[in-house]
Amino acid sequence: MKNIVDRFISYTLIDTTSAEDSEKCPSNPNEFILARQLETELKELGLQDVKVDDNCFVYGYLPANTDKKCDTVGFLAHMDTSNATSGKDIKARIIENYDGKDIELSEGIWTKVEDYPQIAELKGKDIIVTDGTTLLGADDKAGVAIIMDVLTELVSHPEIEHGNIRVSFTPDEEIGSGISHIDLNEFKVDYAYTLDGGNINAIDYETFNAASAHVVVHGNSIHPGDAKGRMINACQVLMDFHAMLPVFERPEFTEKREGFNHMVGMSGTVEKAEAYYIIRNHDSALLEKQKKEFENIRDHVNKMYGKQIVEVGLRNAYRNMKEAFADKMHIIELANKAIEAAGHKPVSEPVRGGTDGSQLTFMGIPTPNLGTGGMFYHGNHELLCIDDMKEMVKIVINLVGNIVERGQ
Repeated sequence: MKNIVDRFISYTLIDTTSAEDSEKCPSNPNEFILARQLETELKELGLQDVKVDDNCFVYGYLPANTDKKCDTVGFLAHMDTSNATSGKDIKARIIENYDGKDIELSEGIWTKVEDYPQIAELKGKDIIVTDGTTLLGADDKAGVAIIMDVLTELVSHPEIEHGNIRVSFTPDEEIGSGISHIDLNEFKVDYAYTLDGGNINAIDYETFNAASAHVVVHGNSIHPGDAKGRMINACQVLMDFHAMLPVFERPEFTEKREGFNHMVGMSGTVEKAEAYYIIRNHDSALLEKQKKEFENIRDHVNKMYGKQIVEVGLRNAYRNMKEAFADKMHIIELANKAIEAAGHKPVSEPVRGGTDGSQLTFMGIPTPNLGTGGMFYHGNHELLCIDDMKEMVKIVINLVGNIVERGQ
């Protein structure tokens, strides 16, 4: 039977990079490859109701082994990885007993303590890194591996009491569209937890409100020698559009509860140019203000040119789930108690991001987020602490026990 590290590395070998511009679910057909692998592993563990549906959601059910009445809990992690950095041909490398110093990922590519001071705290622990040419995929294949290891422990040790547990591995979390396709008839739970964070002592239940913008500029191409009064260079107009957005509302200038507009990609010619943005704010009213700015700039540019050359498509992704927990704080306290029992001090801070739980919470399933031990997601310096990942398995098992205890 695979251990947690072997599981994780096997998952990283499958390129499941999600595609922002796809209208399909999953956006990357390779997600089905990982889904089928997980389906097989769940069946080998003896779980019930195991299936992969047409939208690439993996479901499994572990029945209670106790007569005590308690809540049914769900655990989720997503299979896709961010398209911000390549997820193809990931070469994961284990560093045992890390010395706390700069890490040479491959020749000329370093993760330096000066740039990433958090890594010094991992001295003496075992970690997993890449060769510096891709991301690692700990976001969120570490979460998948942790859930699979938790199930393995529970199945192998029937003396550990647990209630009904349902799991789901989901597609396209990184582009914010996958979870809307979940089948709640297959995932019948009282509440759930995503394992999609970093620090293992964190319990997150305040996220961004999120939206996206697709800006398209229609230009007019003509030979540059005859361009005066005729040419509209779509690339130039797009750059002008971007420059009109507030400079200090970019991610590199914001922190804590400050929102941002982030261009994640652009392409174009004289004839046509387009850009994709993600828009984030913890305050829903401020998010609406940011969205309105995109429309105002569109209208301004179109008025300047006297024609409709700029289109803006806006789409909501997820909401800040904090408001839904006002009368459900026991879900948070169960996790806090599990973290404390493992010898850690629980913390809850506003997340500058979102999880599948952000949407699930407003679909009627309160779903805060737990950590995995990963760091520096979405980039080639991403790493995963093996010790923390294993510790997270203990925390989740503690949590399962707390749910039984609460139900007595």
